[in-house]
Amino acid sequence: MSDIVLRIEDLGKKYVIRHRAQTIHYVVLRDIIAHNARAIAGRLLETVQGRMAPTTTREEFWALRHIDLEIKQGEVLGVIGRNGAGKSTLLKVLSRITEPTEGRVTITGRVASLLEVGTGFHPELTGRENIFLNGSVLGMQQSEIRRKFDEIVAFAEVEKFLDTPVKRYSSGMYVRLAFAVAAHLEPEILIVDEVLAVGDIAFQKKCLGKMKDVAGSGRTVLFVGHNISAVKTLCHTGIVLKSGEILFRGNSEDAVESYLEHTNAEKSYYVEVGARPRRVSSACRISSVAVRSTSLNTSRFSISEDMIFTVTAQLDEQSAQVGVSVFVLLMDVEEKVVLSSFQKDSDVPYIYGRTSEVSLSFPADIRPDKYMVACGLLSRSGEVIDWIDDVLQLEIMPVFEDGKPFDDRLGIGYVRPRVSYERRAVQEPDTGRT
Repeated sequence: MSDIVLRIEDLGKKYVIRHRAQTIHYVVLRDIIAHNARAIAGRLLETVQGRMAPTTTREEFWALRHIDLEIKQGEVLGVIGRNGAGKSTLLKVLSRITEPTEGRVTITGRVASLLEVGTGFHPELTGRENIFLNGSVLGMQQSEIRRKFDEIVAFAEVEKFLDTPVKRYSSGMYVRLAFAVAAHLEPEILIVDEVLAVGDIAFQKKCLGKMKDVAGSGRTVLFVGHNISAVKTLCHTGIVLKSGEILFRGNSEDAVESYLEHTNAEKSYYVEVGARPRRVSSACRISSVAVRSTSLNTSRFSISEDMIFTVTAQLDEQSAQVGVSVFVLLMDVEEKVVLSSFQKDSDVPYIYGRTSEVSLSFPADIRPDKYMVACGLLSRSGEVIDWIDDVLQLEIMPVFEDGKPFDDRLGIGYVRPRVSYERRAVQEPDTGRT
């Protein structure tokens, strides 16, 4: 009997995007009525004549194309790629949330999906009632929920509030309970999308530990995440998606290396991030981030070049008056922070106005390697009000600005600070001996 539990053959998913010409700047009732009449007439014209109405243009977008993949029983596969690469679309097709446009998917065994933590929760029901409701939505039998009930409650750490309506829960309590229910599924195939980016840091570590248990239990797991360290830790193999197609498949470490190399090869030194998902979000949002050296726009630096980040932000009315500060984090591929601009000094520059821009200069005296950049905004009280991960990818080259190669035989650690030296002669003490 074959040990292949999931087979994907020439899979493709196409979306049709229709663009309607917009010539008016405000809408009143007569415009809505006229627009609906034109839409009906346009659809009739399209049906009868086989063409689009003159005011509408049609664009085909392939979110996935030519995906061929075989996954064995017990395999833990990481799916990585930049935003818009097709990762979530692939998981939705495999979860039967959406149908493919072409190709075929063959699945052996029960499938459970963790695509959006908290789907199926009702705010008016208590935590206890929502455990049974959400478990049923995710495909668990009532007997299975009862058997795991105490374990779910203990994992979520909400025993005191179990009979309280979840609408009174804090966001952290809500997320803990939702993940606890989803994490205790026992399907043959588990599909997971970005669920480790929830809750506080301690709970994220707890979630990661639970996912390790699932991955080590012999079940087949498909895991999507931007947490590179989690992909390398949890997954045996990995694929890299780009523009809906598989760019690379191999072991997880090689997949991560391929993803970072390809991303860095694009030499993206400017990105617009207004629509990017946030770890923390508010009405104040960073809209773009750019990086350069002292002489040119670049994402590759010598070990002696300074990195200058320019961050543009859109602020709400109150923050535009009192001001906010910008922070930038530089992290290695394991997502450990190497350098940060978090400061409490009185001279931290605050930005004001509805649209504001600030530049931050970082020393590049760090170990040659590939790095990721995160950034965000802080309120006057020090509260994080915007936080975006993996904004840019940088590379520090093992060469100095004058072209001389860098010698790392002694090992410099992460940071090579510029040290000031003072030399003086020391006179040996007179011991009185002859």
